[in-house]
Amino acid sequence: MSSSSAVFSALAPYGWDEAWADAFTPYEAEGLLPGRVIRVDRGQCDVATADGVLRADTAFVTPHDPLRVVCTGDWVAVEPGGHPRYVRAYLPRRTAFVRSTSSKRSEGQILAANVDHAVVAVSLAVELDLGRVERFLALAWESGAQPVVVLTKADLVPDPVTLAHLVQDVETSAPGVPVLTVSALHGDGLDVLVALVGTGTSVLLGQSGAGKSTLANALVGEDVMDVRAARDVDGKGRHTTTTRNLLPLPSGGVLIDTPGLRGVGLFDAESGVGQVFSEIEELAGRCRFQDCAHDTEPGCAVLAALECGELSARRLESYRKLLRENQWIVAKTDARVRAELRRDWKRKGAQGRAAMEAKRGRWS
Repeated sequence: MSSSSAVFSALAPYGWDEAWADAFTPYEAEGLLPGRVIRVDRGQCDVATADGVLRADTAFVTPHDPLRVVCTGDWVAVEPGGHPRYVRAYLPRRTAFVRSTSSKRSEGQILAANVDHAVVAVSLAVELDLGRVERFLALAWESGAQPVVVLTKADLVPDPVTLAHLVQDVETSAPGVPVLTVSALHGDGLDVLVALVGTGTSVLLGQSGAGKSTLANALVGEDVMDVRAARDVDGKGRHTTTTRNLLPLPSGGVLIDTPGLRGVGLFDAESGVGQVFSEIEELAGRCRFQDCAHDTEPGCAVLAALECGELSARRLESYRKLLRENQWIVAKTDARVRAELRRDWKRKGAQGRAAMEAKRGRWS
C-alpha cells in the first residue's frame, strides 16, 4: 500500500486533507485504499487513488435508501485488488446536494457529495427565470455549500446597462450570494470565477443549454466535456453531459460537472428556502402573531412591506410556492407535518365558508 506521504501527494489535487486522513484511519488498518469517486455509472464507479484511477463495484455499499448510495464526490475505502474490485465503505459526508426525484414521490436523489461551492449556471441567451434561480439556490443552501450564481453567455448582452439590470434582478433574488457574469467564449469574467473555485470542491448546476460544459472546459483549461449548440428557438440544449464527473482544476480546486437538470424538486429544504428569502423571514419576525401565515392576519409585517412596495409580489408568491412544495414533500414521510397540514386546510376551509356566509348575508 502507498505511504501516507504518497497518498497525500496523489490525492491532494482531489481535496484530500488531514481531516479526511483521520476519518480513514480505521479502513487503513484493514489494508483498504482511500480514494475519491470521480464518476458513477450503473453500480460501477471510477475512483481516484494513489495507485491511479481504479474501477470498482459498489454492491457492498448500495442500501435501499437512495440518499446513502455512493455518488460523485464521495471519499471511499476501496479494495487494493480483486476482480471485481469493491468499494467497502464511504466516509461521512461533509455536505450533500439533494433534490426530489419526482414531484409525485418523496424520495431524494443525491447529486454530489462533499461540495464547498454550488455554482448555478444561468444562461443570458434566454429570458431570466428568477423562480428557477431561487429554487436552485434553496437546494444549494440546504446542501451546506456556498451558492454562487454565474450568468453565462454575457457576450450576448452587449448593452452594459441592460446587463447591469439583469444582474441586479438576480442579486435581489439571491441575497448573500455572489452573482458573476461570464463569457466563456471570450474569457470575460473567468478570472473571478477561477479564483472562487480555486479552493475546495465546486459543483456546476443548471439547465441544459446553460453553458455548463463550455464553462467546465474553460475552468479546466482544455476540452474535457462535449459541447453542443443550444437551439435558437428557446435557448435549450441537448444533454452533452450524461454523468456527474469530478475534474481537478489547474487553479487547485475540484469541479463536479452535472447533466442539465430539467426538474429541480425540493427535498426537505425549509432552511434553504428561508435563506433564499431572508428578507421575508426577517419581516416575518416582526409580525404581530408568531404563527402568522402572511395572508389576511392583522399586524402582518410581510403584507405591510408588500403594500408599500418594499417587497415584490413575485418574491412573496415564489416564497409561498416553494414552502408549500417543500411542506408537501416532507408531509409524505412526517406524520406531524401531515397533521399540521390537515389543520391548516381545515382552518382555511372554515375561513372560506365564513367569508361566503358573510357575502350571502350582505346580498340577502
